[in-house]
Amino acid sequence: MSDNNNNEEDEIQLDASNKAERKTLKQVLGINMFQVALAGIVGFIANSTGLLGAALDNLADSAVYLVSIYAVGKGVVAQSRAANLSGVLLIGLGLLLLGEVIRRFVTEAEPIGWAMIITAIVNAASNLLALRLLKSQGERGVHMKASMVFTSNDMLVNLGIVLSGVGVMVFNSPLPDLIISLIVVGVVLQGGWKILKQAQSARRKGVAASEYNNQKKKHRE
Repeated sequence: MSDNNNNEEDEIQLDASNKAERKTLKQVLGINMFQVALAGIVGFIANSTGLLGAALDNLADSAVYLVSIYAVGKGVVAQSRAANLSGVLLIGLGLLLLGEVIRRFVTEAEPIGWAMIITAIVNAASNLLALRLLKSQGERGVHMKASMVFTSNDMLVNLGIVLSGVGVMVFNSPLPDLIISLIVVGVVLQGGWKILKQAQSARRKGVAASEYNNQKKKHRE
């Protein structure tokens, strides 16, 4: 009787935990969509490849958070698949951004430095809020770890855009913006690769644990 009560209590606690996790991911998704709109609009107006890259990065993050919301409460295999999709999305958008950097380098569009700085500061503050929300839930699964990797990368990217905006104003050249864009590409590709590795590792552990449990059941029978 006591075992049944304990199991029911565990299920209630797990359900409450999953609901809190979903709520946090939805809040972070909202923050990311705000960043997509802000960086995308200002980046287009200010001719900043760095901001456009940040907008693409945030757009990928938003897709990741949607996938992570789906993975909440699911098994390790489902979480690993969600993280795999996240990694592939990030790498794909990183390659698209690389193409945009090359195009901007050829056209030599002049970015607006002060617009880059203000936008990146606002987005960095938003990243800090999102990171705190994610950390409040802990690292419960590979899908949550993927979300934290994205948010940490975004913060670094925005700090880099602030520095490149200063460089654009000081040197009156688009080169700092193009340089930070290449760094963004590197961060995005590295983040995607890291998430794919985490997903593969978690999947292997999950499969091994499942096989071990199946063997134990067979021995008992």
